[in-house]
Amino acid sequence: MNTIKYMPAAVAAGAVLAGTAPAATATPAAALTCRCTTSTQTIDDSGYSGPAPDNWDIKIQTCAARSGSTVSAYADVTWDGPAFYATTDATIFDGAKVRLKIMQSCEGTDPVVVERDFQLKERLEPATSSGDRTGRYRTPTISHRAGSGAYADAVLFLDWHKDGRGYGAHDYKGSPTV
Repeated sequence: MNTIKYMPAAVAAGAVLAGTAPAATATPAAALTCRCTTSTQTIDDSGYSGPAPDNWDIKIQTCAARSGSTVSAYADVTWDGPAFYATTDATIFDGAKVRLKIMQSCEGTDPVVVERDFQLKERLEPATSSGDRTGRYRTPTISHRAGSGAYADAVLFLDWHKDGRGYGAHDYKGSPTV
C-alpha cells in the first residue's frame, strides 16, 4: 500500500467555494492523504492467435482520499504492449476504457456510490518508430459524498479488434478504505 500526499483539484476548488481552503502558505501536511493500491495484469490479445508475443502488461494504481464526507478518487494506468504490431496499426482495439468507481464498503456486495468511464483506445494504440507501445495515463479525479469505509475501485475494459467478443472486463484491486 502506498500513501502519497495529494490534493485533488475538485477538493481544492470545493474548499475555496466553501471558504475552507488552506492558506497560501499551507504546509504539505494540509494536503489530503491518498491511500493507494497497485496491481498488474498480463492480458492476452484475444484478436490475435499467431506466433508473435501479443500480451499487454497493464498496471493500475487506484487511489482514494477523504475530506470530511467527500471521497475523491483517481487511477494511474500504465501499460507496456508488444512491439509486433505495425507501428501505424490503429486497429488493435475496437474500444478500451477504464471505469473508476467510488464504492461503499459494507456487509455483502459493496454498492457503487459513483462511477465514470475514461476512454483509453487512442492512448494505447500509438507506437514509437521502433514499435514500442508504452505509456501512462492518470484519470481526472472523481468525488462524491460517501460514508466511512469508502474506497476507489477500477475495472479495465478491452474490446479487441476482430475477436467478436465485445468488451472483456479486467478487475483491479481497490484502494484501501478512507
